[in-house]
Amino acid sequence: MVNQILTHKEIEHKIKRIAYQIYEANVQETEIIIAGIEGGGLKFAKKISTVLEKITDSKITLCKVLMDKKNPLNSGVSTSLKQENYQDKSIVLVDDVLNSGTTLIYGVHHFLKTPLKQLKTAVLVNRNHKKYPVKADYKGISLSTSLHEHIRVEFKSKSDAVFLE
Repeated sequence: MVNQILTHKEIEHKIKRIAYQIYEANVQETEIIIAGIEGGGLKFAKKISTVLEKITDSKITLCKVLMDKKNPLNSGVSTSLKQENYQDKSIVLVDDVLNSGTTLIYGVHHFLKTPLKQLKTAVLVNRNHKKYPVKADYKGISLSTSLHEHIRVEFKSKSDAVFLE
């Protein structure tokens, strides 16, 4: 059985709210790094960046975070930005769904190897099934789901949606 959890309009509203929360937490910053985990996280990060560019004069820099989500320990984590480009900056690490926390914790670990001004996390859907001590600072929606259920996020032009399967 498939249930639609969020519609395109609801997702747009959540993106705007998260963008404003990020702006408010970084109002003094001249640059904000939005680091999207490749896949749905990067698509979500691009949408947040687009809204941020409209509401702040700060430079918004999009960073792609690359990792093998199934095996991040062995694959390692890399970014489209060089370390010196985000050192002493404010970073928001973005993913579409926070499930076990594995992807976010390895992403956070990668950025913590560098001195930062601030590191926050943002997700569209927080599933509350964490096995690591990582939390989403900014979240679109929190769902208490069973372990056998699956969240599917679709980012499509004018028809974004989140489904519970």
